[in-house]
Amino acid sequence: MPALAHGGPGGEELKPGEYKASPVITIEGHGGLENNIQGQPRHYAIDGLFGAVLEWGLSNEGSFAIEAAIGPALVWGEAEHFYGQVHVHGPEEVHEEDEHHDEGHAEEGHSEEVVTSASPWRRTDIKGYLSARYQPNQNLSIQATWKPYYITRTQDDDQLGLRNELQAGAIYAFGDGDVNFALGDGLENVVDGLFVSASNHSGWDSDGTYLGNYTDTWAGFGFNYDQLNVTLSGGPRFYTPGRYANLPQRTDWGGEIEFEYPISENVVAFAHWEAVYSSQAGEGWGVGFQHHVGTGVTLRF
Repeated sequence: MPALAHGGPGGEELKPGEYKASPVITIEGHGGLENNIQGQPRHYAIDGLFGAVLEWGLSNEGSFAIEAAIGPALVWGEAEHFYGQVHVHGPEEVHEEDEHHDEGHAEEGHSEEVVTSASPWRRTDIKGYLSARYQPNQNLSIQATWKPYYITRTQDDDQLGLRNELQAGAIYAFGDGDVNFALGDGLENVVDGLFVSASNHSGWDSDGTYLGNYTDTWAGFGFNYDQLNVTLSGGPRFYTPGRYANLPQRTDWGGEIEFEYPISENVVAFAHWEAVYSSQAGEGWGVGFQHHVGTGVTLRF
């Protein structure tokens, strides 16, 4: 679900013991731009996820929620993969595609068709999402997520099978997230929109290979301007590739800006841009930015 100003998930506040089940549909178009990879490859996809959110109200304005969704991913270029996934083509040819997990990839030394910025239509994959979130109070949120991605046909480096990503993290908000500059809030209210987060991500390829993990320890600020919600966050990304890659650890730096706007009571439009900068060059990747951009709508009934 789209984030609130303080970085937490959406949904109306429930009283202790109150329960709500909400069908959810999310449609998103997104793209990956790898400016530090030779040929600057591009990836584009349109996702349609259909699922539900189950929420229980707890004391102290807390809540517990389970969210699940599944649906098709229409892919141009290559499939979604874990951040920094490496493809080994031979004993002397190791390439790292240093990008967001939602981005497609291409490698140095590949054919001209792959390294070109053109991203031909590939296929329809299946992606899913299962998340559990515990929020004991208004300030703290703890969440664990499983993100399966099924590749429906072997093409180039994409092998038929199920890719997996596991995430676990927490968000601590210093205020209640209720900052609205259109209503006259000033600098004295900024603390209500500040938050910090820590999130660890681990990935496995469709052949079972452990791809590694990364941890984001980011700080953020969220606010509203009338009905428009804006969330800014950023910080270091500590990346550890899997042993299979024979590559060292490194620290990247990233940031994200997110927008969301309620079109109606049940429909929210959103957009986001994430940029991650790698300051260390190596065999198969270079110094520079990788970008991920996306926009879409979420319908919650």
